[in-house]
Amino acid sequence: MNREENDLLTRTDTGTAMGALFRRYWLPALTVEELPEPDCPPVRTPLLGERLVAFRDSDGRVGLLEEACPHRQASLYFGRNEASGIRCAYHGWKFDRQGRCLDIPSEPSASGFRDAIRVKSYPTVERGGVIWAYLGAPQQQPPPPEFEWATLPTSHLFVSKRLQECNYLQVMEGGLDSSHLSFLHRGTIGSDPVIGMGGSGTDSRILKIIAGDPNPRYETAETDGGLLLGARRIADHGLYYWRVTQFLMPCFNIIAPTGDLSLNAQAWVPLDDHNCWSWAVNYHVDKPLSEAEREAMRRGGGLHVEFVPGTHQGRANRSNDYQQDRAAQGRGDSFTGIPSFAMQDTAVQESQGRIADRTLENLVSSDNGIIVTRRLLARAARSSLAGGPVPGLEPASQAVRAASIFAAEDRLGQVPRDSMQPLPRHARAWGV
Repeated sequence: MNREENDLLTRTDTGTAMGALFRRYWLPALTVEELPEPDCPPVRTPLLGERLVAFRDSDGRVGLLEEACPHRQASLYFGRNEASGIRCAYHGWKFDRQGRCLDIPSEPSASGFRDAIRVKSYPTVERGGVIWAYLGAPQQQPPPPEFEWATLPTSHLFVSKRLQECNYLQVMEGGLDSSHLSFLHRGTIGSDPVIGMGGSGTDSRILKIIAGDPNPRYETAETDGGLLLGARRIADHGLYYWRVTQFLMPCFNIIAPTGDLSLNAQAWVPLDDHNCWSWAVNYHVDKPLSEAEREAMRRGGGLHVEFVPGTHQGRANRSNDYQQDRAAQGRGDSFTGIPSFAMQDTAVQESQGRIADRTLENLVSSDNGIIVTRRLLARAARSSLAGGPVPGLEPASQAVRAASIFAAEDRLGQVPRDSMQPLPRHARAWGV
């Protein structure tokens, strides 16, 4: 990859091709718990290089505004949330959730000056325990998101977001890479209660397959929503073990489940070019999560982390080398000595630098899923700039599931192509 291509894919601020592409979609901005009740404190919500502030007004509706007050550019984060609007702490200018100026105390109301003042605002919707934001052109606003997990009651899912101190793309590429399971997560996958063999109802031979075949073969297929990525490993008795992941534009991932554990989804949303929000979701379609499952997630199981209280920063982070235990690494308790799935991923992804220099890479066949994803993103960004179509906007394109399956090889040594199509929701593709 040359530097121009790397810049195309990694730069998402206003005025960039990838930034314009991201602005075509609804993006997860906050968890519902961050704005728990009407007139609660506002929350800084940086997205795509823009400084924004979110608040829940007196009627319970969420506003997402440019953070800087248009008077003297003071931050509305310090403002007072009151009577269906947020009032700037500096001079008391007040705005509603649509950015309209409601009051300028120092200006006579008869002047009508307030009617000419607006602060930039963006639409929001709430579903799946998430407050979603749309930052694009009003005439291009798509229907609200219909990812399966986003349509479920909150009793059926657990959602968290954490700060990751690097560009979104290297985090996303880690989520789409199946081959690293054999090394980075070795040991952890055998004990994790949320995503690994430590959960009930799993098949222990999967662990041996992942450890025994570190060179999965990839099959890919474009879908209406993005990409289907199938990673094939050699199993036993003439079978292959397939992990089939659904990548949905522009930054969503539905991960192949393990046994009958809860399903997994991810999203990676840029704060700016050097930081991103890493979202993790676990859910059951047909039943609530148990309290034991929720507690395991709160304690950092699966793709979740334990947080520094009051922040979205994991307790394990760059400043403490992600709590790496060299003794545990030496004993073989885990391959890295880093204690959890999410922090193992974070350590290697942040170690690539704030923006990975892909001009220095040497890719191999097991990187095929990454290669086709980059090509899809670049093509979609260029199409969007030219006023053309982009994939994944229609709700029907989001109605898919991931799967982990055992399948017999055919005469070509592959799963037949007709089985590599998007898995509809009605297919009970939890994994076997």
